[in-house]
Amino acid sequence: MNVKNLEKIYKHLPETPGVYIMKDAKNAILYVGKAVNLRRRVSSYFQRPHDYRISKMVSLVRNIETKNTDTAIEALILEAKLIKKFLPPYNVLEKDDKSFLYVEITKEKFPRILLTRGKDLKTPGRNLKIAKQFGPFTSSSSLKEALKILRKIFPWSIHLPTEKFKRACFEYELGLCPGVCINAITSKEYKKNISRLIMFFEGKKEAIIGSLKKEMIVLAKKTEFEKAEKLKRQIFALNHIHEVALIKEDYLDGDSVPVAMRIEGYDISNISGTSAVGSMVVFENGVPAKGQYRKFRIRTIDTPNDVGMLKEVIDRRLDHKDWPIPDVLLIDGGAPQVNGVLEVLEEHSMRLRVLGLAKGPERKNNDVIGIMPKGLDLKTLVNVRDEAHRFAISYHRNLRGRNFLKR
Repeated sequence: MNVKNLEKIYKHLPETPGVYIMKDAKNAILYVGKAVNLRRRVSSYFQRPHDYRISKMVSLVRNIETKNTDTAIEALILEAKLIKKFLPPYNVLEKDDKSFLYVEITKEKFPRILLTRGKDLKTPGRNLKIAKQFGPFTSSSSLKEALKILRKIFPWSIHLPTEKFKRACFEYELGLCPGVCINAITSKEYKKNISRLIMFFEGKKEAIIGSLKKEMIVLAKKTEFEKAEKLKRQIFALNHIHEVALIKEDYLDGDSVPVAMRIEGYDISNISGTSAVGSMVVFENGVPAKGQYRKFRIRTIDTPNDVGMLKEVIDRRLDHKDWPIPDVLLIDGGAPQVNGVLEVLEEHSMRLRVLGLAKGPERKNNDVIGIMPKGLDLKTLVNVRDEAHRFAISYHRNLRGRNFLKR
């Protein structure tokens, strides 16, 4: 398969979470990776420069298989499962697989969930009894964020069974511990909860939901409504996993953002809602790509509402499927503007990194809203923000001048 055929594959991938499997001419698996956005992640291998190792791998790719998942967490788990099964050379070679993380579930009265490095799995004198083990997970940051989310759905204790407490632990107050510390849960009920966590790691989310629904109906018939309501909340949480920490980023695998990244900067300019315009500027390789700048005349709002205007601009920009997908959306503004953009992305079922650059309470600082990826510095963000502002002001003044002449 030539490069053109590969381009046809990745350009038509869905912008959803999942796992991608890169294969060579003999259909042997080269690499397995996860993605919050399959199209954006896979296309990045072919549209940007990389180090020698990745460039070598890309030159060998002849086919790309993908497996969609409902969430980024499930993509993370599936990636680990496939790496363990196939041991792809570009996942395990040239990297010490002993540094990978594993999730271990202890065989105890009240099982604990442990994170263990590969190098420690066979440590002499290690006397832990392990009931289940999952991994290897190549990204420690992704795994830790995933466990934070899952612990809110399936609470577990981090304490040894021998530890005694006079009052509930702090994790219990946060809803992360089911009350082992104060004997608020039996070992049988606790293990039932852990078994569902295990099923989740085994990729059996739908089976968990089915089991919870059946148990909820039984409890409701017994008028044990409080317990039934708890299961209902678990079902809702599984169907609506709130993975903002993962969504903020397909860079959770620890990769630095490539130097050739594409940043789109946005700004709004208006006077009391009149002659309102929005600007989009593009930086590639850290420099302006002026041929890709775009202007937007606000159509739906004629009163002061920067957030609403920004949402209109982003909505219209995302309708252009033929435009390249950016690595970063930079917004001139703070949390309200960033949250507005995230809402629009959600409506389009897209997940992109969004950063805001606010001037601070005294308009003297440059406060970054969001997590800035490795390889991107504040100076670049300021340059993009200032250029977006300049471009918006220029268009706004031009439009005001034309409107004045029409009077």
